[in-house]
Amino acid sequence: MIPMRTGSEPTTARSALRARFWLSVWGLVWAIFGTAAFALAGRPGWAAACGVLWLVITVDLTLILRHIRQGPHYQPGPDVPPYRPAEHRPPRGSPGQRPPYARPEDRPPDRPAP
Repeated sequence: MIPMRTGSEPTTARSALRARFWLSVWGLVWAIFGTAAFALAGRPGWAAACGVLWLVITVDLTLILRHIRQGPHYQPGPDVPPYRPAEHRPPRGSPGQRPPYARPEDRPPDRPAP
């Protein structure tokens, strides 16, 4: 069973930006260490790979900090009621929603099959 949407999701949703920030810092430290260690060990390929990872992590960290500085976006307060489901929806299976002869065995013999 799929639960019905209540409309309170924007007020209860929280982003894990601080966790993402600290995980990016941890990855940044290891990427810097890997780049330096592989460069000193004479492994230019691995040093370049760690350098590319360092660049990707730096861009991600910049975006995370930008999102943290933006602050919370508009979220309706507790005075905004949740969404109500549509009440004037026709019931499933009403004659206006499907052709009168939906199954082949219900089709009269004089009508050809589509």
